[in-house]
Amino acid sequence: MINEKDSYLSFKLADETFAISVKKVLEVLQMQKITKVPQTQSYVRGVINFRGEILPVIDTRIKFNMPAIQDNARTIIIVLDLNIKSKNVKVGAIADAVKDVIDIKTIDIKDVPEMGSRYNTDFIYGMIRQDEEFIMILDIDKVFSVEEVNLINQNNDAEVIIDLDKEDDF
Repeated sequence: MINEKDSYLSFKLADETFAISVKKVLEVLQMQKITKVPQTQSYVRGVINFRGEILPVIDTRIKFNMPAIQDNARTIIIVLDLNIKSKNVKVGAIADAVKDVIDIKTIDIKDVPEMGSRYNTDFIYGMIRQDEEFIMILDIDKVFSVEEVNLINQNNDAEVIIDLDKEDDF
């Protein structure tokens, strides 16, 4: 169990590198037009069409209390399959750039140090050091609270009416 390896998708937000278990990643998409949804949390950028479903898209920088930036050619949307309180939810998370898929041994993952951090360490599973940089491994199911998922779903169910067959909307 100690030498067990898992694969993680690493990505950049500002100067920081994060990683998510590939088991949670459904797809990595190039940035596309996002339809804005009124009266949502500031970190909810809007929705896109993902395989015929309405997918909420989160601006991960804002969610992590980082400054927002303009999207560019490297900006991507990571489509995640979350399990929050036994409920499966698909969410798109915007990242500055995808880095790589990396294999990490469980034994190499270190606990997050107990020091003032600008991140909510509750959703950081651990950290590794690779090539002179630290990579924060996210427990992506803990990034969003049940209340946030319910808000996102309520907005999708009640306020967004989109013709998914119409390409212009997306």
